[in-house]
Amino acid sequence: MTKREARRRVTINDVARAADVSRQTVSNVVNAPEKVAPTTLGRVQREIDRLGFRPSRAAKTLKQERAGAWGIELNSETFGRFGTILDTFLVELTTRSRRHDAHIVPFTAHHENDPVPAYEDLVASRIADGFVLTDTRHGDPRPAWLRDHAVPYAAFGRIWDDPSITTWVDVDGAAGVSAAVRHLAEQGYERIGWLGWPGDSPVGEDRRLGWARTTADLGLANADWAGSSPQQLERAAPSAAALIDTIGPGGALVCASDGLALGAWQVLLQRGLRLGTDFGLVGFDDTDLAAAIGLTTLRQPLAAVADHVLRMLGTGTTTEADSPAGILLPPELVVRASSTPADDRTTTERGTT
Repeated sequence: MTKREARRRVTINDVARAADVSRQTVSNVVNAPEKVAPTTLGRVQREIDRLGFRPSRAAKTLKQERAGAWGIELNSETFGRFGTILDTFLVELTTRSRRHDAHIVPFTAHHENDPVPAYEDLVASRIADGFVLTDTRHGDPRPAWLRDHAVPYAAFGRIWDDPSITTWVDVDGAAGVSAAVRHLAEQGYERIGWLGWPGDSPVGEDRRLGWARTTADLGLANADWAGSSPQQLERAAPSAAALIDTIGPGGALVCASDGLALGAWQVLLQRGLRLGTDFGLVGFDDTDLAAAIGLTTLRQPLAAVADHVLRMLGTGTTTEADSPAGILLPPELVVRASSTPADDRTTTERGTT
């Protein structure tokens, strides 16, 4: 190949001429190799590799009447807030989409309370074949609209209002918080509180139930040791302070997010209380700030979530064809200094499940 030829895009015609076959044969090698004789297949594939031919996705999707892309809404209620993990999930989803022969198309809805028109526009314009839903919640209008219009979708989060829908992947928040409570109890903490979110967040309630059930099982339940705060540092710190006062030194606090835990960490720091020794603290999500302050936390398996979601979109089903529900994955408890008394610290970080 000359330098001039190398500078321009290699086409299917170039491959056909080099391999002395028809355009259709090259197309079959790319899209339906089982239709091509082995000797011809090998010869064409060698020329594809030598010339650096890359099939046109636009032409392929036009022929198939598919966009080869999945949309994901970025302006859901929690996206972009302090301590969110949705940005990390978007990176994992985008990275893994190539393995599933797809692209991810981020978009925003003009009105957060009425997102359906944005989904309708992307379907009508063939920009997206289907969608990845995040921030699933009670009263969410998206699943019903997508189902009624036969638009494929899979959700990161349970479809809380309709248990018959199984195309979702979620992290078992209750199980994760339960593991955190048991870890704290094993470290000798006997007064274990909870700082969650206010309102009717199904994710927050799922995580709170893990605390409530496990403290009850261990004989450590106390309703006075539970509180809530919005996901804002300036609001989390006062709420955490009230709980820390009620629980007292030597106690511990499990938080619904690392963002809430940071509010508690700030209070403990201001009061001169040592993390792990004077007071135990556990967060949720394993954000960058958790590692920075030595916070024990629960790490969501976002890479696995992304792979399952993309697989569901490709097949239209859960991994198990007869699954009565979606896929629930356990988070990993990442143990750091904030929940380990100083005398018991042998490593700075270890993971448990």
